[in-house]
Amino acid sequence: MSGFFLPRTMSGRASLLPAPPWFYSGEMLTIEYEAAPGAVASLLPAPLAPVADRPDAVAAIWAEWQCCGASGEELLDPVRAQYKECLLVVRCRHAGRDWSRCVFIWVDSDASLVRGHFQGYPKKLGEIWMTRPALIGRAGPRLARGGRFGATVAAGSRRLMEAEFTIRGQAESAGFVNAHPMLHHRLMPRIEADGEDSLDELVSAASSDVELGPAFIGDAELRVFPSPTEELETLAPRRVLGGFWRRVGFTFRGGRTIADGREG
Repeated sequence: MSGFFLPRTMSGRASLLPAPPWFYSGEMLTIEYEAAPGAVASLLPAPLAPVADRPDAVAAIWAEWQCCGASGEELLDPVRAQYKECLLVVRCRHAGRDWSRCVFIWVDSDASLVRGHFQGYPKKLGEIWMTRPALIGRAGPRLARGGRFGATVAAGSRRLMEAEFTIRGQAESAGFVNAHPMLHHRLMPRIEADGEDSLDELVSAASSDVELGPAFIGDAELRVFPSPTEELETLAPRRVLGGFWRRVGFTFRGGRTIADGREG
């Protein structure tokens, strides 16, 4: 049987995911802020620890992607290639270095959902919308001073977050929270449902072939709403640090297993 992921068949054509490399091109709106003291630490399992500088910094990120495998065939069938996501990223300290870590994320594609679980992202399904910049006409902001953007994420028929962003000008970077390689856990409970895991790995995932468009900085607002199936109140913003918008391209070729929790 063949295929990178399930379902595996003789031909492998039905597999939900092609084997890496995976290529991404997209647009990202990032709102950085500080949560309540101890909020980030409460979401970091041992041996991860908060960073010493701004330990409760969080990035709320909206992204619209076009993604494909090595053949690029998805690009001619756009329903397979395009999706949106919203994620909350924090920083953590492990083995003497700083990492970025996604603690909550929603996507609107089953392929993206499973691809994220493979990489250690805790993806759930949701509805994500974000303003697109316009090159002509008046039905969208320009990438220039005064351009205004909005973004929302909902899940389970409830709005979870909404953001507004107004460009002040260009910047050298698009923030600091999501600026490190990702450090995630890949988890799968045992089929016996006895409280033990059959998969418990600490993994890193870094991008290659990174291409960055101009970064735009501006004023931002972020609102978080309660939900019976989410825990976003623990990361509600106390102080917004700023907002950023940028086009990004990169390649995912695979990650690295740092530790296996089942080995003690």
